[in-house]
Amino acid sequence: MAKLLFNLRNVPEDEADEVRALLTEHGVDWYETRPGPWGVSHGGLWLRDAEAWPEARRLLDGYQQARREQAREQAGLHQGETFIELLRARPGYVLPRLFAIVAIVALVLALPWLLLR
Repeated sequence: MAKLLFNLRNVPEDEADEVRALLTEHGVDWYETRPGPWGVSHGGLWLRDAEAWPEARRLLDGYQQARREQAREQAGLHQGETFIELLRARPGYVLPRLFAIVAIVALVLALPWLLLR
């Protein structure tokens, strides 16, 4: 009986390709279902034989751990600017937007008082 190994919902195409290659490389008998046309089903990678589940899961867990570590490394290298750093570097960009936000919040908070007067 078939068993779902990997749901393809919100999975980048490069990751799905790497998982397909990993399963094929290790001789795992699998097949793929494609997403439905209306977005109801998202497709997945299935094992033809449920007995292959432990080995396939071990392979997939190892792959996902390596991908997670790689993503964390890349995220650590590309940290964004903090608010203060952006304010110091581009005050002409930040200050007008900050004043607009404060004005909108003040207007929203003052609106009931203005209407009830």
